[in-house]
Amino acid sequence: MAATIKEEAKEQLSSGNIQQNKFVNFMAMFLPGIFLLGFNIGTGSVTAMAKAGATYGMSLLWTIIASCLATFFMICIYGRYTLVTGETALQAFRKHIHPGIGIFFIVALVTGVSGSVIGVMGIISDMCFEWSKTMIDGGIPPIYFALFFTSLVYYIFWNGKRQFFERSLAVMVAIMGVSFILNFFIMMPPPVDILKGIIPSVPKVLKPGDSPLLVIASMVGTTVFSGLFIIRTTLVKEAGWTIKDIKKQRNDAFVSVGLMFVFSAAIMAAAAGTLHANGIGLDKASQMVELIKPLAGSFATSIFVIGIIAAGVSSQFPNVLMLPWLLCDYNQSERNMTLTKYRVMVFISCLLGLIVPIFKAPPVFIMILSQAFNSVILPSTVACILYLGNRKDIMGEYRNNLMTNIILIAILLFSLITTAMGIKGAWDMIF
Repeated sequence: MAATIKEEAKEQLSSGNIQQNKFVNFMAMFLPGIFLLGFNIGTGSVTAMAKAGATYGMSLLWTIIASCLATFFMICIYGRYTLVTGETALQAFRKHIHPGIGIFFIVALVTGVSGSVIGVMGIISDMCFEWSKTMIDGGIPPIYFALFFTSLVYYIFWNGKRQFFERSLAVMVAIMGVSFILNFFIMMPPPVDILKGIIPSVPKVLKPGDSPLLVIASMVGTTVFSGLFIIRTTLVKEAGWTIKDIKKQRNDAFVSVGLMFVFSAAIMAAAAGTLHANGIGLDKASQMVELIKPLAGSFATSIFVIGIIAAGVSSQFPNVLMLPWLLCDYNQSERNMTLTKYRVMVFISCLLGLIVPIFKAPPVFIMILSQAFNSVILPSTVACILYLGNRKDIMGEYRNNLMTNIILIAILLFSLITTAMGIKGAWDMIF
């Protein structure tokens, strides 16, 4: 009898392990996509989408749709290049175009990401300070929140284990997703406004200092982010995928971009259904707590803040790792983040997050500007893959067909227009 019970227990344990392994393998299929989602939907996205929703309602929903379509195509085309050649983007730029192109992307991406690190932690600490006022008289100063979350990010990095990093990111993405989707249903604007937003249009300037062009550029810059496509090639290579996995790569990209659209639209809708509906704009991060609370209630406000914290921390991981990862990729060296030089680089990057709370810099403006800067890099990213994808000596039978080239040229034109918008918008806003 005892032997029978032991055998049954072993069978159940074995069955449980098999089921667990199946689940782990299933999730592993989407880890590159989950990473991209955590990288892409950060406080920069939240700020850009909330600013758009609060100021212009749902009228810029078309920008999210166009940006997500372009992002999906670019993820697939960059991923396909690595599936065919086994080379990452930076390796390809260095080998087949010019080493200077690779260096340009490293400098440009690290510059843009540095602005994001500053803005992200500034917005998180600002919002937590405002939120803490509802529980503690006078609130907890922003610098303490900035120190806590900066230390958390560095601790997860210091741990050094890839699995721990990926699981931490997946948890943050899950919390963020649930928070924003719940908020969408609580604060949803009229369906008619959502449908109208699908039609492309540029809103009028409502007051001095506002720039719809800069907001559009920041929305494109945070969604169609060049760093996303370049890091994607590294993830595809590390996953060991080949051209046989092209369907898996497409499905992974579809899940990632589909969730990007849902989260981005939900953030915009939450701001449109509260702040815009009551004629209130968005100039400071703290306003998202200060103003949403009387309109949506403390429960919705708490969910929104939790979502923003999760979005900020999840995007901060890859932001502070951008420089060492790009250097490893460019030099084709092992990505060993336990080396002292990389730990110093990441530590310095993390310290940038303390600039806003210490020097009282305007985090929303910094965030919008850094996202708009990302859109300026985009034309070069499209032009490079357009050139590489048409090289028969590199791609062979998998080189770009006519339809692929037409879509890439359309994205290139779209990126040039948004770059012009970003430059003009930044000029108008600053001067």
